[in-house]
Amino acid sequence: MDFAGLPTPDAAVLAGAVLVALALDRLFGEPPVRLHPVVAMGHFLGAVGRRVSRAAGAVPRPGAEFWLGALGWCVGAALVAALAFAAGWAMEELHPLAQVALLGVLLKPMLSWRMLRDEVRAVEAALAESLASGRQRVGWLVSRDVTALSESQVREAAVSTLAENLNDSVVAPIFWFAVAGLPGAALYRFANTADAMWGYRGERGGRDWTWAGKWAARVDDALSWLPARLTALLIALPAMGRGWSAVAANAGLTPSPNGGWPMGALAVGLGIRLGKPGVYQLNGQGRAPRATDTARALRRCGQVVAVLALLAGGVLALSLGGQL
Repeated sequence: MDFAGLPTPDAAVLAGAVLVALALDRLFGEPPVRLHPVVAMGHFLGAVGRRVSRAAGAVPRPGAEFWLGALGWCVGAALVAALAFAAGWAMEELHPLAQVALLGVLLKPMLSWRMLRDEVRAVEAALAESLASGRQRVGWLVSRDVTALSESQVREAAVSTLAENLNDSVVAPIFWFAVAGLPGAALYRFANTADAMWGYRGERGGRDWTWAGKWAARVDDALSWLPARLTALLIALPAMGRGWSAVAANAGLTPSPNGGWPMGALAVGLGIRLGKPGVYQLNGQGRAPRATDTARALRRCGQVVAVLALLAGGVLALSLGGQL
């Protein structure tokens, strides 16, 4: 390929596309709902999910539910990967500058930092009005019962969501884009959306997902395994890795094999306690988070996004510099 007259490796196009996607996210946020590919994934998963799961209270059929769920997931994943591959293939003959721009536009919906940041800020703003407002707002972010949460527990839920979704919504999509291009990022986003909609033990929305959602949950665990640990490492970078053993110890306290890593890193790094009542408590010796800690958490996670942009910029510069 020729980039401004120079032969350019694919790494430069990928790195440039990451920078474009991050810039679009910063400037414009999410695309319109009617054009958002993740919304389309959700519609597909919602329609298929009603057919592969059983109604709450119905007789369980573990084997049938599991394999129907796996089949439904695989059909959706194949469609998403095929569409992403076709989009990439259609760009192959374009000038690399056009590839960078188009890939960046298509990658943007697969990642979302601005919306995550704004939603966490909105929880803190709601808490400043009243505890009831804070509970209502954090209920948009978490699936747990929020009616009895204290002020500090509302804040813990918001900051925990921030840490976990820094991986799910930013680091992991970029990681899989670097590994497998647009199909990698799209497939990860589909898997993560499927886990969010299907990956429950027991009942949700009048359906029982114990078996129907098991495949979706396990695939998301596998695809998130390495990115979650990279996210934790990036969160811990400002402390130069100090307390990594404490991060690792806290990560094992959550039911998720991955979520505890970024959450634990943020809790240890900020010296605060993060927990879910009756389920886990990370950095239990830390203090309850205050309003200023939400701002600190947002800054720390924003630094991770900045590091990713710097890394992409470095790859682009090295790739182009190697051709001079």
